[in-house]
Amino acid sequence: MRLSAKQSLELKPFKLTDGGGLFLLVQPSGSKWWRYKYRFAGKRKLLAIGAYPDVSLKDARERHSEARKLLGSQ
Repeated sequence: MRLSAKQSLELKPFKLTDGGGLFLLVQPSGSKWWRYKYRFAGKRKLLAIGAYPDVSLKDARERHSEARKLLGSQ
């Protein structure tokens, strides 16, 4: 069955989690973005890591690990 115009407007972004706050945000338009969700000084923060496939899963995990180290040192 084909997607209708109304259905395409009702699509919502969704997350594919990798653990430790790292996830891939998939937009209805098809774009995919690596994000890292964390807390700093009691507030929720969101770090943009890059766009998939420009940033591979391996690279996203490395950048996520670096960010976690920096946050742990403060």
